[in-house]
Amino acid sequence: MSREQEIIAALQAAFAPTHLEVRNDSGRHAGHAGDDGSGESHFHVVLRSAAFEGQNRIARHRAVHKAMGPDLVAAIHALSLDLDV
Repeated sequence: MSREQEIIAALQAAFAPTHLEVRNDSGRHAGHAGDDGSGESHFHVVLRSAAFEGQNRIARHRAVHKAMGPDLVAAIHALSLDLDV
């Protein structure tokens, strides 16, 4: 399973999103210090879920990191998050 697929599976399971986009931006960062050569180091996530109701931005980011788990988060150099209800 690719990292992109792992991200999608983890976020779908944790948040039952009404909208989920996961974009692999790794190709745009080739040669960058954080590029590990895997082609799976930089991601952008757009996630809409009622689970974020009443949470501030920091709480939403923490919830996403918790849902993805420490191993997956550590395997990614850059994770851009656009989170809302």
